[in-house]
Amino acid sequence: MGNFDFVTAAWPEISDEARRSEHYAYGEPRSSVFYARRTIELVVHWLYRADDSLTLPYNRDLSSLLFEPTFKALVGPGIHAKMNVIRMRGNDAVHQAGALKHTQSLPVVRELFHVLIWLATHYASAPELRPAPGVLFDSASIPRPQPGAAARTREQLQKLADANAGKDAQLAKANQDNDDLTAELAVLREAMAAAKTVNAVIVDTYDYREDETRHLFIDLLLGEAGWPLTDTRDREFPVTGMPRAAGAKRDDPGKGFVDYVLWGEDGLPLGLVEAKRTTRDPRVGQEQARLYADALERQFGQRPIIFYSNGYEHHIWDDTQYPPRPVAGFYTQDQLALLVQRRTAKHPLVSTGSTPGTSINADIAGRHYQVQAVTKIAESFESGHERKALLVMATGSGKTRTVIALTDVLIRANWAKRVLFLADRIALVNQATGQFKKHLPDAAPVNLLTDRDSDGRVFVSTYGTIMGLIDQGGAGSEGGLRRFGPGYFDLIIIDEAHRSVYQKYGEIFSYFDSLLVGLTATPKDEVDHNTYSLFNLEDGVPTDSYELGQAIADGYLVPPVARPIALGFMARGIRYADLTADERDQWDLLDWDEGLVPDEIDAAAVNKWLFNADTVDKVLEVLMTEGRRVAGGDRLGKTIVFAKNNEHAKFIEARFNINYPEYAGQFARVLTYKTEFVQNLIGEFSKTDSAPHIAISVDMLDTGIDVPDVANLVFFKPVYSKTKYWQMIGRGTRLRPDLYGPGADKEDFMIFDVCDNIAFFNVDMPGTVSGQPEPLRQRSFKARLNLLRAIDALGSADASQRTLRGSVAASLHGAVAGMNHGNFLVRRHLRHVERFAEAGAWTTPTGEDLDAAAENLSGLPSSKDALDTDETAKRFDLLALRAQLGVVSVEPDDVNAFIWAKTRLQAIVEVLGEQRNIPIIKQNLELIQAVASDEWWEGVTLGLLELMRLRLRSLVRLIDTTKQAMVYTDFQDTLGELEPAEIRIATPGVDRERFREKLLAFLREHQDQVVLHKLRMGRQLTSLDLVELERILTETGGFSAAEIAFGTAEANGLGLFIRSVAGMDRGAASDALDAFVGHATFTANQLAFVKLIIDQLTQRGAVATGLLYEAPFTDFAPHGPDELFTDAQITNLIDVLRHVAATAAAS
Repeated sequence: MGNFDFVTAAWPEISDEARRSEHYAYGEPRSSVFYARRTIELVVHWLYRADDSLTLPYNRDLSSLLFEPTFKALVGPGIHAKMNVIRMRGNDAVHQAGALKHTQSLPVVRELFHVLIWLATHYASAPELRPAPGVLFDSASIPRPQPGAAARTREQLQKLADANAGKDAQLAKANQDNDDLTAELAVLREAMAAAKTVNAVIVDTYDYREDETRHLFIDLLLGEAGWPLTDTRDREFPVTGMPRAAGAKRDDPGKGFVDYVLWGEDGLPLGLVEAKRTTRDPRVGQEQARLYADALERQFGQRPIIFYSNGYEHHIWDDTQYPPRPVAGFYTQDQLALLVQRRTAKHPLVSTGSTPGTSINADIAGRHYQVQAVTKIAESFESGHERKALLVMATGSGKTRTVIALTDVLIRANWAKRVLFLADRIALVNQATGQFKKHLPDAAPVNLLTDRDSDGRVFVSTYGTIMGLIDQGGAGSEGGLRRFGPGYFDLIIIDEAHRSVYQKYGEIFSYFDSLLVGLTATPKDEVDHNTYSLFNLEDGVPTDSYELGQAIADGYLVPPVARPIALGFMARGIRYADLTADERDQWDLLDWDEGLVPDEIDAAAVNKWLFNADTVDKVLEVLMTEGRRVAGGDRLGKTIVFAKNNEHAKFIEARFNINYPEYAGQFARVLTYKTEFVQNLIGEFSKTDSAPHIAISVDMLDTGIDVPDVANLVFFKPVYSKTKYWQMIGRGTRLRPDLYGPGADKEDFMIFDVCDNIAFFNVDMPGTVSGQPEPLRQRSFKARLNLLRAIDALGSADASQRTLRGSVAASLHGAVAGMNHGNFLVRRHLRHVERFAEAGAWTTPTGEDLDAAAENLSGLPSSKDALDTDETAKRFDLLALRAQLGVVSVEPDDVNAFIWAKTRLQAIVEVLGEQRNIPIIKQNLELIQAVASDEWWEGVTLGLLELMRLRLRSLVRLIDTTKQAMVYTDFQDTLGELEPAEIRIATPGVDRERFREKLLAFLREHQDQVVLHKLRMGRQLTSLDLVELERILTETGGFSAAEIAFGTAEANGLGLFIRSVAGMDRGAASDALDAFVGHATFTANQLAFVKLIIDQLTQRGAVATGLLYEAPFTDFAPHGPDELFTDAQITNLIDVLRHVAATAAAS
């Protein structure tokens, strides 16, 4: 008797392949797994033929068939996981080299057994064809191999797989053209529908052992990392010395069995994996895993890296270095060996006592603030045991060179083997690659945009490119190994790290288990979009910072000189009444949109869709006459013009060529993402004497482009983001020796501001929050969740509401069912994906269930998205969903959203109605006209809105979406006086209060320093003392020059600032007031006032005269000291307080 006999009568072809899989399980494990996959292929094809509820996907390969949403919904997540594991194992059998063992094939055959139990349970056409209740897989009944039998090779199995695929394709084509088979298929489907109905009455109580599937999934993840698990000692490895169970004998050795041991080439344990049931938190296994590590260390003398997992979530724990942390998968043998080796082989990063640290290469980054930045990050990694760091550095101060120096230190110290540098633009990737090649050539930098197959130690990429590369390889693919596994990189550097990067690409940083360094010139300062929290830092306290103002003061950057350009049309717009008679005639003849001639044009429209020649000409005139010039004054210096949009940029270029034809169209060029060969143009712009000399940019040169020759910037668009504003200013701040000739260096650069940006940010306007908007699919998913929640909250729903609820639930279920479990984005949320892939999960979900779905599922990709590619229809769906939510919800936000959605939907159908000449629109004209009326919306129901959505969604794409007509005018604009403006230079993001707290903590730890002791005791400082004080703060405390400059300016002296933070010794403060109190006989109130002064000196280090007339003194004496002391006494008191303050300055 075989395990698959129950299948033979109903599915003989499937039974044959299953029996082959069983037959070869011990003798030919590779063939066994191959035939298991072939069996699954036949099962899946049979289900698509037999069950008319399934929808065939466009691609007919096994993976596509398995992940089609209706198929996943049909079989459920448990059986689907088994099918997919068998598919991947079968692919490995064909593609992967290396021997397979029966310990790998037997679990696959067991999973196949469970799949066929499910098939027979749900599709058997007669009771006798159903499997016997409680039947179990029996590995003992599987035959052992005959001596001398030759196992099939990978090549033979590949040929067999190709032959099977060819036969399947021929059969499918023949079936399409065979009317008899079509009729036969109809009979089959009818019979199977009847069988399903009968079988559905019988509750399926079979234990499909889904936890065993989860173990097999862990096997697959380990396989992706190159762990074949073919040796018996790889699993269930026995150890002793575990805690004895209650009641055990005294001589009980405390035996235990480690689920997985990951061995090194030398036979020593590199890692262990403790697997827990899927229903349990994986952290339950943490202590047990630690005890196993103790046992293995006692036995082998080497402590393994600890992993614990429940198949969904995994954690890594190198308990000699870091606390446990989540990880997306497992390390390879080489990567684990490196982690173990680093425990003893990595070198100190920072000097401690007599132990020297790893030197910083001054040829890469030798400026004092760069050295300080590398040192601060190294300290946080080494002594602080942190894994994330944030570096705030002004644009142009050398962020890239700083992290190249950090990379060099980490590589030489054996802290990092591979490094990934990420940027959001191709030009920045190319630029960073060039910098790494120049300063760290031995690291063999690889640009993943152009060279995806080379190996090196430093890789440079855009975020999107690395996301695509992560998903290449893995179980079931050629070779089976995932190249960029979770442990591949030791350090990831993020250029321009801020919240929007995390919103869009945060999964990258969750996937790779590495140190993380963020670079930015402008951290976000909005509370809800706090960059610091992403790096586990206090708000306003980056790991290190170097501000723009300090960089300019230190001579490492040059300051801007601002020239606002006040143009009448840019400020007020264009009014017909203000035009001359000739200009009014032009106005009337313009090709206005829809033929409607307006009375005025708002200022916001200028340069958006209305382009006035004289406005641009006046700006160009100012630029060409007032801009910084080079080549002996004969040529305008390199200039970037920040335009509003692509049409605006092209118009500027056209006006320049009309006004300056002598430059033959080479001097000023548009550089946008729509420009062909734009990277070549950027390269030419970067060269000193090469055209173009004016780059007209739209959101391309705003950030990251390093062109030291830039001497002029033109802000020809309004900016509302603080980050973008400072990035744009940063395009001109770089030093350029000899720019104006030998010995004539670049000392500043010009900013011509056409749109009042400088005034806007000088008054510290809050700026706009520029978070990444949620994708349309995510918003739609959440809208359906909210609608489902609102309908369920009604309690008793009518028939139409119940119908809609079923439709919404089915849509959500289909989206989750279409999520590919192999996708690295999906894997981190697999527990929730498998849970909500069950149709029953949507029957009565709780509020917590829906919250979990919104948080974990709404942003994940689904094959369902690929089936509906009509974006306009999906946007229409979203409007309809919001309207439906407004019908059933009483929440104010939902009611407001209903009003907004109604207005938008009416506007859409009005435009549809104007295109009644299109037949399909004409057919639905009655509904279109009804929806456009207000009457239709009075008492509108969910059913009516759903009818509207279903009938009109596919028509929206027919709307003529021609853009607002571009209007070009040539009216006389007005130009105001050109007056210089001051730019308030500050780097957003460094919180001064946090800095003071940080300084106070340092002072408390170092209060025994002589100069600090003198400060606390109120003793007179010398100029040498102040020099020593600054040295202590920079070299020992690691405070930046910018922070010291801030403190000095804030308190009118460094000594006073330090004392204002540290305070004075109370005894010293009391002694200082003795000269005032003397032998005078003071009243109790006078003495209480003096005590308050001593309290303030102790706390604040100094008391300015004006403070005596403020709280807390006025709380005691409302009119200050005047109501308590004589004039002579007050004068004496003021002298004493000034003397105390003077002791903190140099004598």
